[in-house]
Amino acid sequence: MRRTSFLLAAFAALALAFTPGLADARAGFGSSLGSRGGRTWSAPPSTGTAPSGGQTFQRSMTPGTPSYGAPGYSRPGFGFGRSSFASGLLGGLLGAGLAGLLFGHGFGGGAGFLSFLLQIFLIVMLGRWLLRRFGGMRPNFAGVPGVFARSPMPGPRPLPLGAATTSPPLALAPADYQAFEQSLKDVQAAWSGHDLARLRQLATPEMVSFFAEQLAEQASRGVRNVVNDVHLLRGDLAESWSERGRDYATVAMQFSMFDATYDGAKRLVDGSETEHVTATELWTFLRSSGGHWILSAIQQPR
Repeated sequence: MRRTSFLLAAFAALALAFTPGLADARAGFGSSLGSRGGRTWSAPPSTGTAPSGGQTFQRSMTPGTPSYGAPGYSRPGFGFGRSSFASGLLGGLLGAGLAGLLFGHGFGGGAGFLSFLLQIFLIVMLGRWLLRRFGGMRPNFAGVPGVFARSPMPGPRPLPLGAATTSPPLALAPADYQAFEQSLKDVQAAWSGHDLARLRQLATPEMVSFFAEQLAEQASRGVRNVVNDVHLLRGDLAESWSERGRDYATVAMQFSMFDATYDGAKRLVDGSETEHVTATELWTFLRSSGGHWILSAIQQPR
């Protein structure tokens, strides 16, 4: 009986440790997805909004091998994004708990088993609360220069090491930056409404396929993520270029939002309806000649 209790508790702890959480449930699940043309496997330059640049793509349909190392790179997978903060905190606490069981004196009977499960539950909930409370904290730049619509034209930037093209930077107009900001809001709204038809108008087929997969995962878990009241706090251009008749622009954006997840009965199960959370991401847009900008990739900052 004691051995069985130990195995059940160990299994429960591992399941909690590796089950994806609902944090970062916005469009893209807080992961790095998509393609950037010939620069897919080259690092976006750093910007004032994303000083460390962007992560390597975790999922991309562009063939190739990452040309730069980045924490968080993983094989393509199906699931919610994770943060190193959550992995480190929960992994350390759960690992310590399991180690204590392995080298200690077990659970001490049924009461000890229930106590252990309760401790694991509390640790997971504490970790998620800390992640949401401190993991996304950023300075508030509302109302100061730096938001696309009120920022001056960025100057030319050096190309990243290993870039596949050497075309000069595009001359982007204020209308382009307004389009990027509007796309941020429109994508989140279509995501919240599970509106794949609208997402097909806003993003590449590759990105739509990733979004459809993520929305299907939400449906299988009986939850729906809703992101609203999206405000761009700060944004700047990382790089822009042309290749094969298409224009590309990678922009770093820091934005705030209400990010809430509900179950089938429309009960709040994660996030908040009243407290804004802040995120920073690098979005890449592309347009064909005479066309409009559509989303081609989302990357998390390094």
